[in-house]
Amino acid sequence: MIGRLNHIGVATPSIEASVALYRDLLGATSAGEPFDLPAQGVRVCFIDLPNSQIELIEPLGDDSPIHGFLAKNHKGGQHHVCFEVEDILAARDAMRAKGATLLGTGEPRIGAHGTPILFLHPKDMGGVLVELMETPKEAH
Repeated sequence: MIGRLNHIGVATPSIEASVALYRDLLGATSAGEPFDLPAQGVRVCFIDLPNSQIELIEPLGDDSPIHGFLAKNHKGGQHHVCFEVEDILAARDAMRAKGATLLGTGEPRIGAHGTPILFLHPKDMGGVLVELMETPKEAH
């Protein structure tokens, strides 16, 4: 069921500073324009890699879910890993049947790539927050 690694989510107090870090220190040559995802309380920017992406996530507003993470990790850090799945509802149902805990209501919402996403609780995933994302249709 698990598909390709789509991205690694990295929480940051400053997307601009993080883009500079990936560009100047690691040599990244392609960063998208930051954009807001108000429904999720975050600002996002993708750094393109040859085989995946880094998703930089900055809090958007005072009620952003990223604030708690940054309170514990002031400089930011790895927040989640995202794997593609062919069918998000089938993946959700399979995860539930296997006893995994879905965050929120368990209903998919639209993520930064414009496709449905779900998150699996770290307690069931070896301490790692896992995002499942339906493979974008243009990737087929």
